[in-house]
Amino acid sequence: MINLQFPQNELAIILNKIIPFLEKRKFTSVFIYTFFIIYFSIPSFQIPFLEYSHLRITSLMEQRAMEKKMAYYPEQSWTGIDNINPSLLKAVISMEDGSFFNHKGVDWKEIKTSLRTNKRRGNNVRGGSTITMQLAKNLYLTTKKNFFRKAKELLISFRMEKEISKKAILQNYINAIEWGDGIFGIKKASEIYFNKEPVNLNINECSRLAAVIPSPLVHKPNTNSRYVLRRSSIIRSRLADVVLFPKRK
Repeated sequence: MINLQFPQNELAIILNKIIPFLEKRKFTSVFIYTFFIIYFSIPSFQIPFLEYSHLRITSLMEQRAMEKKMAYYPEQSWTGIDNINPSLLKAVISMEDGSFFNHKGVDWKEIKTSLRTNKRRGNNVRGGSTITMQLAKNLYLTTKKNFFRKAKELLISFRMEKEISKKAILQNYINAIEWGDGIFGIKKASEIYFNKEPVNLNINECSRLAAVIPSPLVHKPNTNSRYVLRRSSIIRSRLADVVLFPKRK
């Protein structure tokens, strides 16, 4: 056992009591160490600014630039949430996170359902990420799947829900996510696919844009593929059930 002694002060007293405890419980000490490494690596000071501002360069944009060998650097288009057709917001929520206004960053019920479904089918056919979790991944992390990235995603999501409003989360989300190769943000997506400003999109176009969010590099919203037609039809059937920014009781 390592015998560490610290000079007598308040911090030393705490450390001299904690270290022997951790040495006896190695699993616990590894867990605590890992937790603090992950916790202090999240962008805590940047999150509150998302209420009033936004990141011009997201982590996903940097990842895509690296994948392209820096042949080009994606640009993010930005528009305020009040300049977007509410039907698009409803379409996104209805398909990506139906409990968006009710959870605190993580929809535990949806995660359990996804795990059961994926286990039954033997494949990852259903995701359980909320809009907040997806935003955390897009802004600060990468698409690579591993334990540490997922742990960071959860912690950032909790911080976002605590530090900024649902409106700010949704506004940053629709302006940060990928809608095609080099297409980041709803303003650029609506202009490229439908030659319109986001506020002028009709319900059909809104549902098509929301339909391709899970796989924007494979499917385009202005095509009549079976994938787009099926998902957009499901979205339109759910729009009436979505209430934007409901008053909490």
